[in-house]
Amino acid sequence: MSNREIIAGVIQRAIDAAREARPDRAPLIGVAGAQGCGKSFQCRAFAAAHPRVAHFSLDDVYYTRSVRERIANAIIAALLENGHQLYPTLSEADRRRAAERTRNLLVTRGPPGTHDITLLRGLIARLQSDLSTPLPRFDKSIDDRAPETTWPLFQGPADAILIDGWCLGMLPVQKGPPINTVEAEDELMIWLTRVAGEASAYDVAPFDEIIYFRAPSFEIVRRWRGQQEEEMLGRAMTPDERRKLDRFIQFYERISRAMIDGHHRARWIVQLDEERNVVGVEER
Repeated sequence: MSNREIIAGVIQRAIDAAREARPDRAPLIGVAGAQGCGKSFQCRAFAAAHPRVAHFSLDDVYYTRSVRERIANAIIAALLENGHQLYPTLSEADRRRAAERTRNLLVTRGPPGTHDITLLRGLIARLQSDLSTPLPRFDKSIDDRAPETTWPLFQGPADAILIDGWCLGMLPVQKGPPINTVEAEDELMIWLTRVAGEASAYDVAPFDEIIYFRAPSFEIVRRWRGQQEEEMLGRAMTPDERRKLDRFIQFYERISRAMIDGHHRARWIVQLDEERNVVGVEER
């Protein structure tokens, strides 16, 4: 069997299990996995073969750039206002430098806290109805949500709802010493504290079943994500683009490593090799 056939079979088993357990509503299935593992591709393929299955990505419900900036600015304003009490050993100049680094971390899309969970839940509810639902799209080339006029429409009710997202079903984040240079920039521990605090919202969404695509290691994620980027660009990345990608991957590292090690609540685990071939499927 091909990868697509194996994974389609797992998705169908998850849908069938959810439908049997909760026949009163459309099954809600989450598909998780590290960047570049192919989860979006496989979900799109399944939805294309099953037109009554609604599919969108967690990436599609990122906050807009302006909202992320507003949230970051509010957090930083509070820090600067109360910084002399919270960090009395730091000079004002050091607090301001730390605040600017923290702001840049907070604005960067990807980690928990940068998705519109209210929008996500509203989409799930609306797709259960007989209404027509615009499915949001995020344009990574401009780091902002695409215009609503470009959003595809799904005529409900859906037979099943399929959402892919890198951190769906993760368990609470464990804070600790910095594990990379991005985390080292968070010297006041504001960014990582926010990520940890927001993480619970990604576990309590009412998913009936979660499927996890398990990479063989975190190290392969950089290669996979680079391949994705070059496919999107239609050319090889420049050295500067590679450096930016290396930095971007670090925003995902702590949670991705934990999930690869089993720190998630997925029932179905699809084990991949370094070429994204399925080498095993486990049901927990």
